[in-house]
Amino acid sequence: MNPPNGLVKHELRLPTIVPDAISAAMSEPLEALLDRLRACSRCADSLPHAPRPIVQAGRGARILIVGQAPGSRVHASGMAWDDDSGDRLRSWLALDHDTFYDPEQVALVPMGLCYPGKGNGGDLPPRRECAPLWHAPLLAQMENLKLTLLVGQYAQAAYLPRAMRPSLTAAVRAHAQAPQDRFPLPHPAWRSRLWMARHPWFEAEVLPVLQAKVAQALGR
Repeated sequence: MNPPNGLVKHELRLPTIVPDAISAAMSEPLEALLDRLRACSRCADSLPHAPRPIVQAGRGARILIVGQAPGSRVHASGMAWDDDSGDRLRSWLALDHDTFYDPEQVALVPMGLCYPGKGNGGDLPPRRECAPLWHAPLLAQMENLKLTLLVGQYAQAAYLPRAMRPSLTAAVRAHAQAPQDRFPLPHPAWRSRLWMARHPWFEAEVLPVLQAKVAQALGR
């Protein structure tokens, strides 16, 4: 996995969703959009395995979780966050398995939709093609979103102002300053335990706020 702190290795700014694009996206049934997405092979020649885009979305979703990219275990199972990182993330959010995997409550849309393969220091970064191609149409279909969780440095590079994220740690600590109901989080990979040990304020101060926002977004 990519480290849960440090500077972002590359920038990815998403296109603005203009009214015409929203209308076009809304005219396509979400199920058809998801079928097209799951058949995507745009970067097949750059992947270590056959493309397997992994995403969860429903029109009624109230929480959007933007992660990095599927790992090898998730690629094998086809279920987003089906690994130790997912267990840790669900614990942070105080969400049970059924709620987390209900697309009418929680949408799971990573920056890279397919497993990018291994690099020297862990998984490779998310492919750059995915988010500009698929995020805007997906978000246009989900009008009930109340909270967007930005998990890891690549999601934050796309969805947070540059001034707010000189590092992942700085972005998480400044979560209250994030715009438009966005909430930055470290990636819950195994290294996050080391990061949390160095930054005890995350568990003591940030997680209670996060869990309250999650419960509020879900109407609890």
